[in-house]
Amino acid sequence: MELERAIRERRSIRKYKSDPVSDEDLYTVLEAARWAPSWANTQCWEFIVVKNPQTKVKLMETLTERNPARGAMTEAPVVIAACAQLKKSGYKRGEQVTDKGDWFMFDVALAVQNLTLAACSLGLGTVHVGAFDAKKAEEILNVPEGTVVVELLPLGYPVEIPQPPPRKELSEFVYYEKR
Repeated sequence: MELERAIRERRSIRKYKSDPVSDEDLYTVLEAARWAPSWANTQCWEFIVVKNPQTKVKLMETLTERNPARGAMTEAPVVIAACAQLKKSGYKRGEQVTDKGDWFMFDVALAVQNLTLAACSLGLGTVHVGAFDAKKAEEILNVPEGTVVVELLPLGYPVEIPQPPPRKELSEFVYYEKR
């Protein structure tokens, strides 16, 4: 699939078929994440691939009660926990050098965007899950101190692909030279 098409066709998928994701496709999406840009090439991201049904149920239980992705966490054949090593991105020689704080959210977002676009190009669906108890997820996944779970991503074949939501026109958010 062409990149621009994947960008336009990627959707948040919350209902998945039980069909397994091949190891080759899983490798492809993780490889796409690997090639994302990062602050000073720190590559602070880590990904935990979860296929165990009991672990997926435990992760689902970390989601807020009204999170619409709760079902996706157990329906999808794979859940990927996108993690970040703290105090690497946005730092130089151990000192923070950006006024934006630890840069890990930016770097993980870039890697996850590559992952989601690669998934879409393979006919796979994903949804960004951010409303969950990260500390509980870290305990479930045995994440070491100094690393955090940033988001959870169910991955699998969509039952249906929703229509695109409305998008703002460029003129509503693009400015030239100054605002």
